[in-house]
Amino acid sequence: MSTTTVASSREWTLGVILNRLVYGFSRHWLLIFNLLWGVFIGLPWLAPVFMNIGWTGAGRAIYVIYSTQCHQLPQRSFFLFGEKPMYSLAEVQAAWQSTNNPVVLRQFIGNPQMGWKVAWSDRMVSMYGGIAIAGLLFGLFRKRLKPLPIWAFGLFILPMAVDGGTHLISDIAGVGSGFRDSNAWLATLTGNVFPQTFYAGDALGSFNSSMRLITGMLFGIGAVWLAYPYLQEAFAETADSIQAKFQKAGLTV
Repeated sequence: MSTTTVASSREWTLGVILNRLVYGFSRHWLLIFNLLWGVFIGLPWLAPVFMNIGWTGAGRAIYVIYSTQCHQLPQRSFFLFGEKPMYSLAEVQAAWQSTNNPVVLRQFIGNPQMGWKVAWSDRMVSMYGGIAIAGLLFGLFRKRLKPLPIWAFGLFILPMAVDGGTHLISDIAGVGSGFRDSNAWLATLTGNVFPQTFYAGDALGSFNSSMRLITGMLFGIGAVWLAYPYLQEAFAETADSIQAKFQKAGLTV
């Protein structure tokens, strides 16, 4: 067997092929991550699209799948193809059931008049959307960006922990009747300088909605800043190791 034939056969052994796959993934991990993450965060937005065009089976399947990750309360979710991007608890109760039970409320996905609910809440949209945006930005700065210290990451997630924790405590008192629903404390603190619609409820532009969007975004940015530099370093080392091994063996990557 000629030297050329032997070299050619070595190019396509199982070990070489697997190493090439790992090398390719290590070189392009960020692109692959961002694409997969884009699919993950895009599916909740497809649920209302599918409901609107009559693909109700596919739409309901997405609601069920993403209900494992989110409370999907309609008064804290975006709606598409309706009159408003968000609806108050009273509007949801009028269209669905007059209840404050979150288990019952979360079952409301919308109707042709109000539009259809995105398959997770505004906080989830912001939190996971923040990861997507930060992941794209990381591609521009990854050569200069150092990992975020753990203590600094704690500062990024603290606002969401406080906001989410107070929402949870408030909801224990009853959805729609807790201190985070009226935010009377904030009105007193600020001397009622803002419209009542800013203080009460969860509508887009309200204090509650704004805090969920801001704190979720901070979490997403912090998570990427903490984890992605380490991933970049690990994948770069893997790619360099495979490349060196191939060069030593006289093979092309």
